[in-house]
Amino acid sequence: MCESENKHFYLCVIEIFSLLGLLALVLWLSLRPKSPSYTIVDITIPNSGLENGAQNGSIVYILEIENSNKDSSIFYDTSVLTFYYGQDKVAEKTIPPFHQGRGKTRSELGDMDANPQVWRAVRNSISNATVEFKVTLLTKIRYKTWGIKSKRHGQDLQGAIPIGKDGKLSVHEFLQCIMLQPIYCLETINHNS
Repeated sequence: MCESENKHFYLCVIEIFSLLGLLALVLWLSLRPKSPSYTIVDITIPNSGLENGAQNGSIVYILEIENSNKDSSIFYDTSVLTFYYGQDKVAEKTIPPFHQGRGKTRSELGDMDANPQVWRAVRNSISNATVEFKVTLLTKIRYKTWGIKSKRHGQDLQGAIPIGKDGKLSVHEFLQCIMLQPIYCLETINHNS
């Protein structure tokens, strides 16, 4: 009689722990924050930088940062946005730290002066054909869920952006990418640190 009561007790304990484990898994899956998405919505090189003989140029861009999390806000450390032409750094912009609420999208409008040593090659290539810039964004973020901040998560992002002869996004490439994926979403390579 005692032996069957012990088995029943142990089975009840196992059932309780199984249910608690399943509940913990469901809570973890539902509260686990998603990485923000970064989108270059527009990029322009003003005509003054494309004229023959122009030694200096600038890049004007709009970067959208979307937090799709319903339960987590995000704290961003200093972010560094860099444009490359081949292996050469064309321009770099530092975005100061900021906080983004749950389910919010932030538009970052900015301009940056181009490196004069690289600008001549960029200007010549744009006047001859479409140019492709490589864009990188480096930052660290922390999530805040139910009043608790997470550890910092590194974000190392990159993408490619075609620029046409007019110094704007190449329309043909732009329309193709809308059909395949969100507009120039930077590919996320997460480095948890």
